[in-house]
Amino acid sequence: MNNLSGFDSYIKTKHMKSSLKIIFTLSFLLPATVIFAQKPAYQLFDQDGKNSKYNKMVRACTDADIVLFGELHNNPISHWMQLELAHSLYAEKGKDLILGAEMFEADNQLIMNEYFNGMISQEKFEDEMRMWKNYPTDYKPLVEFARDSGLKFIATNIPRRYANVVFKLGADTLLYLSDEAKKYMMPLPLDYDTTVACYSELSGGGPMGGHGSPNLRDAQAVKDATMSYFIQFNHHPGQLFLHFNGAYHSDNFEGIMYFLKKDQPGLKIVTISTVSQEKVDELEEENIGKADFILAVPETMTTTY
Repeated sequence: MNNLSGFDSYIKTKHMKSSLKIIFTLSFLLPATVIFAQKPAYQLFDQDGKNSKYNKMVRACTDADIVLFGELHNNPISHWMQLELAHSLYAEKGKDLILGAEMFEADNQLIMNEYFNGMISQEKFEDEMRMWKNYPTDYKPLVEFARDSGLKFIATNIPRRYANVVFKLGADTLLYLSDEAKKYMMPLPLDYDTTVACYSELSGGGPMGGHGSPNLRDAQAVKDATMSYFIQFNHHPGQLFLHFNGAYHSDNFEGIMYFLKKDQPGLKIVTISTVSQEKVDELEEENIGKADFILAVPETMTTTY
């Protein structure tokens, strides 16, 4: 009996050691597995650089008059988040939601309306709209969502041919355009504060040094002013206008927002910016304060073009 008891004790001890070895090994493997499984594709931050939640951003946007969503044009997370936000805000606002974008020029609004009203086919619409090359992957989902939901989609940007005129010949040249052409831009003459940082740095007054020019500055401003004008023209009290634009057009509460506040100081505006960082667990100092909400995406993220 004593020998058998000793054998049982030996077997139990051996099993216990084996179990402890397994637990000890898993204690090293599991954290690495969990970290790998949860590798983030993005992180939301507030203006102060603190972690924020998607639902908090939705609530803030729902209470706004205008939302300016600044994107990185070739970033898939930007475009996915835009579509998600459009769905969420539609759930809150219904037909009081309006969509609009820099990527569509004002002289193409008629074509947009005809497509939304079922007058022309999708093929004809896409053939005639002077689409950006990443339209199929990045902007078509937004357009089709708006159309299927019975929402308006506003082409807010100045036709690029006129922005090019400003870049080459100066803003005063716009005054000589026909009355028909002037329908597709903000009221003339262009009037703005050239010392606002996003403009001054384009004319040699900021980080770009002497590489900018007054014409480059004015070409940027005429785009911002036109987008602001068509946002205001199509927005009415109680509605929410969700606008998509390159981040530079609304970063640091400037650009489009400068013109919106200049014309209507009482507007409640929420801005969103997209930034690319090596890591997204913490907002880099240079990105703090860029917007009300900042979407940080890893630098390794694949691009759409």
